Amino acid sequence: YANVKKCSNEGRALMQLDFQQFLMKLEKLTDIRPIPDKEFVETYIKAYYLTENDMECWIKEHREYSTKQLTNLVNVCLGSHINKKARQKLLAAIDDIDRPKR
Repeated sequence: YANVKKCSNEGRALMQLDFQQFLMKLEKLTDIRPIPDKEFVETYIKAYYLTENDMECWIKEHREYSTKQLTNLVNVCLGSHINKKARQKLLAAIDDIDRPKR
């Protein structure tokens, strides 16, 4: 999901439905309960709907996602509900988080 280039609100809703269908099929194939990392994917998909301020907090709180995943999330939101100035601010927040790792 982090490799998507553009996505509308309807597209994200379809991603959620697709993921739910995938989980239902996977649960039929395996006895593993709960499905590992299910929340990891669900949280990422739902992050698309956050406002600029909420997304900035979310980015700082969710360090389990890679820099690439966070950057792609911000870039996909550009134009749909985040403007260029907000995008730059969010990318700077991601860079600040990534900086201590370097």
